[in-house]
Amino acid sequence: MTDLTLSLKDIAERVGAELAGESNCQVTGVNTLSEATPNQVSFLTNAKYKHQLETTRAAAVIVTAEMVDKVKGNALVHDNPHATFARIAQLFYTPPVLAKGIASSAVIADSARLGENVAIGANVVIGEDVTIDDNTVIGANTVIEQGSQIGANCLIYPNVTLYHKVQVGDDVIIHSQTVIGCDGFGFANDAGNWLPIPQVGTVVVGDKCSIGSGVTIDRGALGNTVIGKNVILDNQVHVAHNCTIDDHACICGATGMAGSTHIGKYVVIGGMCSINGHITIADKVQITGNSMVTNDITEPGVYSSGQPALPNREWRKMSVRTRQLPELFDRVKQLEKK
Repeated sequence: MTDLTLSLKDIAERVGAELAGESNCQVTGVNTLSEATPNQVSFLTNAKYKHQLETTRAAAVIVTAEMVDKVKGNALVHDNPHATFARIAQLFYTPPVLAKGIASSAVIADSARLGENVAIGANVVIGEDVTIDDNTVIGANTVIEQGSQIGANCLIYPNVTLYHKVQVGDDVIIHSQTVIGCDGFGFANDAGNWLPIPQVGTVVVGDKCSIGSGVTIDRGALGNTVIGKNVILDNQVHVAHNCTIDDHACICGATGMAGSTHIGKYVVIGGMCSINGHITIADKVQITGNSMVTNDITEPGVYSSGQPALPNREWRKMSVRTRQLPELFDRVKQLEKK
């Protein structure tokens, strides 16, 4: 956080919220309803925490118009409290300084081209013909192989690897341990021997993407793996070769997709989902966590599979009954014939 102090009136004007309460109340940051101090703003989007409106000490709570009467103190009213909270948090947040200038231990090829105000951390390796545009920061121990291009205002955390000829747009954030552009899982079987297929495409990442830690994005076999604009990938997501993820998609942690999958715009995929290869998921689809997708999804909507957790005794009974279904089916068929 910063040392910035703003009045509630200033905050309301900056984020387009309606203020109900004391306009001169001073704010220094944000916090949860239960932990907020009298100088911090909080928000309510989940009815599960509605009871905390009774006890919160927050300087103001961001709520919808329908909830404003439930707030005992000051309120900031907006149709989208979560997005408003994000905008207010940004006012008080200063990103960490990963590097200043160019570290003496960095290894930078003579043919690499660096823009204005680029910062390179310790032990970074930048290969031949790499281009890094203005105001981008590269954290320590990161490797950027030959021919890769990184846009302006990017933040690449330590220990990231970009293989050769990867293209990254502007305003992209990539977190530690992520690998972009490694070979796709492409092999041909010849009498039991696995023959590697050269992966000659690359990876193209659009502007304003946020890529979490431990993400792997494989390069295309023929053609490219493409991540659109404003896509967010959570930690440990795997994107196989020649996948296409369209603009504004959100993919949650530990989800994996096989090769040549096409994810549409504004798609949201929950955690630990498995997406089969060579299928298409339409725009504005939502897939709940732990689902397995094996066929195209052609219509927007919410899709689910998998079994939510149950008490063990209940789950064991269901498991036994599931195994009995074929026998039960046969018995029903026999009864129908009579």
